[in-house]
Order: sequence, then structure tokens, then C-alpha cells
Amino acid sequence: MRHATLYSFSLPMEAGVILRNQRLKTRDGLLVCLREDDREGWGEISPLPEFSRETLTEAQQAAEAWIAAWCQRSNPAESPLPSVAFGLSCALAELDDTLPQTLNTRKAPLCTGDPDDLILALDAMEGEKIAKVKVGLYEAVRDGMVVNLLLEAVPDLRLRLDANRSWTRTKADGFAKYVAPEHRTRIDFLEEPCKTPEESLCYAQDTGIAIAWDESVREPGFTVTAQPGVAAIVIKPTLTGSIARCRELITAAHREGLQAVISSSVESSFGLTQLARLAGWLTPDTLPGLDTLSLMQSQLVRPWPGSTLTLITADQLTQTGQW
Repeated sequence: MRHATLYSFSLPMEAGVILRNQRLKTRDGLLVCLREDDREGWGEISPLPEFSRETLTEAQQAAEAWIAAWCQRSNPAESPLPSVAFGLSCALAELDDTLPQTLNTRKAPLCTGDPDDLILALDAMEGEKIAKVKVGLYEAVRDGMVVNLLLEAVPDLRLRLDANRSWTRTKADGFAKYVAPEHRTRIDFLEEPCKTPEESLCYAQDTGIAIAWDESVREPGFTVTAQPGVAAIVIKPTLTGSIARCRELITAAHREGLQAVISSSVESSFGLTQLARLAGWLTPDTLPGLDTLSLMQSQLVRPWPGSTLTLITADQLTQTGQW
């Protein structure tokens, strides 16, 4: 027999978390639990405002329709909504035990404010020192100065930068002007610095700062191709789709000699633990970008090891449906 339960959650965020044009006060989403005989599997469905193409309401409707069909012993097609496809694929992967249990908690620390805080985190970090810095929220010149400062202060540091297509070419050039040429090779990649992929490609070739595809990966017709100046693709499963789709992109990237980096879309601690397991399985040699739990005020159902945030348990959640 097959049964399922769908839960809703709303987690308070730390003040000041801004996604593009919106201040995110809560992280809202769904947890699904699929049961078959004596086995069960869980997944998180949490479209990200300003980034996902589907709303939470649309995701819930699609999830409910899929779950109802699954419980009738059919094998419904993968949802076209990425957050739904990913969450349900995780639940199915836990159900049939294909998602490994091993949880590797190493991740690239995220600098969201004071660079001194990042330097302290790096001092405590074992192994290779890789960190992520969000750029494009302030003046490009300021971003360039901060990045240069970090690279000067920590000689073995490598940085991943994310601009979310926020810069004109002029602003991107202003950023590069303040990063010393000898430091640019320690920028592993800058995710989509310019407003168009064509501008970003030219920028990489003109400045020697490698780029990565992020938003482009999720656009119709995207093909993983080795190009001068391109170092990686960034895969955010909640925005991309099922485990199968993510695995397809990772395989293509590795075939083309590119890094594939699994990164979060501000999922809960529950979702982050699944992403860590997925990264350990599919990209074991690449540090994932999962350092977003500090943006939240509580954890959800499954804690992140070492976190002291309050844990919300499944019995504290609202059930939105049972099948």
C-alpha cells in the first residue's frame, strides 16, 4: 500500500535577507512524506521567491496531483515545476534507498556582511580554503576592493563570486579594476557578472576572471559546452529539477571539463542535509555551496550537525493533505 502526507512550513528569516527586489521575512514551503509498505521517503518543495518560476500555491497544487496519482499505484510523470520535481525525486530516492545516507557537512562559507567574519571562519576551516561572496548588492568598486582585500589577507584562499547578472559591463569593469591581476586566478569563478551571457563571456576573456553559468543553466535550450573563460556550472536543484536532471547536467559538465557545483536556494536545514548527501554522491570532489542556514532563525525536522538553532519537529507542522 502507498500513503503520503504533505506538510507546510514557514520559517522566520534573519532580518535584512534580500533576494533581488524582495526582503524575505519567512522561508515557506512544503515537506512531503511518501510511504510504501514499511518504507518511507521525504522531500522538501520550497520554490524561492524572485528566482523560481512557480509560486508556492502552484507547487502545492502540482504536488497534490502527483501524490494522488502515485498513491493510486501509478507512476506519474516528473513534474514540469522544478521545486516539485526535485522534492518528489528526493522522496522517491529515500524510499528506494538510492540517495546515500552519508552526510558530509563541508561547505564553502558564505560572506554576507563583514569580511572579518569570513576570515575568522576560514581560519577554522580544515582543508582547502574556498569561500563564496555575494557581489552586486553594493557598488561594484566596493565589491572589488572587498574581494581584493580577502585575497590579500588569506594567501591560500580561492573565491567563488555571485553577481546574479546585476552588472552592466561598465560596472563589471569597475569591479575588475580593483582586483589585482595577480589575484584574479584565485577567483574560481564569478557567476554571471553581466546582464547577458554574451557580455559575461566577453568579460571573462577580457579580464581573465573565470565565470560560471548559473541562471543560464535553467533557461530553455541550455547546453553544457566548454567555452573560453567558463570554469563551471552552478546547479541549484530546487530551481533546476529532479535528481535525474541534475545528474544529467553534472555528467555533461564533467565530460566538457567543467566543474559542477551543487548550491542551495535557501532551503531549510532539512533540504540542506539532502543537498549535502546529493553533493557527496554526485560531486564528491567539489565543495558545495550550502552555507545558508545562518540566514534562518530555526531548523526543520532534520538538524544540520553542529547547529544550535531551534529545531521544529514534524508533529509541529500543519498537515495540508493525507492520502
